[in-house]
Amino acid sequence: MHPALEELVQIPVDDVHMEGMLELPANAQGIVLFAHGSGSSRHSPRNNYVARVLREHGVGTLLLDLLTLAEDLDYLTRFDIALLTHRLLVATCWVKLHPSTRQLPIAYFGASTGAAAALQAAAGLGADIRAVVSRGGRPDLAGNHDLTKVKSPTLLLVGGRDEEVIELNRDAYARLPCTKELVIIPGATHLFEEAGTLEEVARQAATWFSQYLKT
Repeated sequence: MHPALEELVQIPVDDVHMEGMLELPANAQGIVLFAHGSGSSRHSPRNNYVARVLREHGVGTLLLDLLTLAEDLDYLTRFDIALLTHRLLVATCWVKLHPSTRQLPIAYFGASTGAAAALQAAAGLGADIRAVVSRGGRPDLAGNHDLTKVKSPTLLLVGGRDEEVIELNRDAYARLPCTKELVIIPGATHLFEEAGTLEEVARQAATWFSQYLKT
């Protein structure tokens, strides 16, 4: 029996520290690392809501800021996918070594540009990443080379009224060789602020992760 855990963590990377909140339900069946998008943080109410639903389904979560506050103020840095991917890979290594999480299967939840970082990291780590979910993401920014290397089962969730992003997701979806699904959530705009839409994101993500995190 592994007890529940809630821990504020500092993960050293380059010459800074990434701050994150690690929360594990009792007997967690895996852990999902959240890669936030541009201008978002681990305090994002949307990502925190999804994380809470995942924990209710027995999945641990690590919400972390891939960028420092100063870095996030720089618009170009927010779209530096290589930097975001590097930070996510460092956080993944940390999870693999941390006493509370090193035995757990790992998955990624990416939003906006964080989805591109999640897919690039998954392309590099192969079978080590059990699943990826993208919410309103920009998987196209991962680039064709990395998209064609992703082996992790990938779920792309897009708002039905987020028309430009739907097309970008369709293009990326066509290049993914893995088990995959593209789900368009009716009535939702980019931030899934409409009634019931974020709940649907969380439900779909929890189902996907529960399926693929099973050892």
